[in-house]
Amino acid sequence: MAMSCLHSLSSNQSCFLSSQFSKPLFVFPSQKKPRFSFSFCLKESDRGIEEDKEAEEEEEEECSVVSAVRSRYNEIVIVDTVASRYLLLDSTRNVHSVINKGGHNWTGSYWDESASLPPIIPDGPIAIYGLGGGTAARLILELWPSTQLEGWEIDEILIEKARNYLGLSELEIPTSKGGRLSIHVDDALSHSQDDSGRYAGIIVDLFADGKVLDQLQEVPIWLELASRLMPNGRLMVNCAGIESEIVNGKPQLVLDDLAWKLNSTVKFLSEAFPGQVSWKRTPDSKGLNFVALTGGLPDLSDWSNKVPLRLCETVKLWKLCETPLETGALNTS
Repeated sequence: MAMSCLHSLSSNQSCFLSSQFSKPLFVFPSQKKPRFSFSFCLKESDRGIEEDKEAEEEEEEECSVVSAVRSRYNEIVIVDTVASRYLLLDSTRNVHSVINKGGHNWTGSYWDESASLPPIIPDGPIAIYGLGGGTAARLILELWPSTQLEGWEIDEILIEKARNYLGLSELEIPTSKGGRLSIHVDDALSHSQDDSGRYAGIIVDLFADGKVLDQLQEVPIWLELASRLMPNGRLMVNCAGIESEIVNGKPQLVLDDLAWKLNSTVKFLSEAFPGQVSWKRTPDSKGLNFVALTGGLPDLSDWSNKVPLRLCETVKLWKLCETPLETGALNTS
């Protein structure tokens, strides 16, 4: 019998985590946040015979809920396993942040993509809109320890929990190279913020109820965010997935060069910055979500030479958003 919601779990309550969690699970339908997803189960004595049979077919990892609270903005649940600790938000049960206990900060998911941004932007601070528990910030500071990061998160209670349980406060201490994370508890999209020309890069990872924020489905907001960039600065955006791949309740992959047109967030970005938006799609093992980058397609070979070995091949997968007409014109030129 599956638990229907997470906020009802008490602190330190035992649960079991299916072995499927080792692989990021995409959450449909359209624009759902492509994170890992937890499936909590009652202990075996509370399950029916059929459920027991299914459980025997899966390797399970025991986990516990160490904190569960409802804030003004979120249902916040922090889950602990032997290997990692996870931040779950809202009723979708999606994991928004993870911290590994083995001393390594690679996640094998979208967060790793953000670590490829520093080599293709000017020197200057990088903003993270949608800081969560600081997963992306942690990896960036490991790989680029002189980076000045500014994390924006609207939920003060979430930040408090992340400091207490996810080591977020560690990132606020300057590294040996002087980099650090500064945290702003505020609405990243607020027009009251005078950030014109401030950032070398902005990582946008803003979701609510498992979906890309509605505000990001409009061209003007992207133009406003771009005004906060230095010359040659870039936006890197987590754009989630696409709805049209669902056939009879099952995902059907769209893999051609026009797949980006099925993602509304990428489409709005492309409309806001014609010919200046690139995209890639993470593989099934990393959640099947789209990532977008403004500022035109970088020199992929040069970019590959500047990132850590683990990212060398993945940055080569970026493509420019092109329409069939544009593609044809390029082929005849």
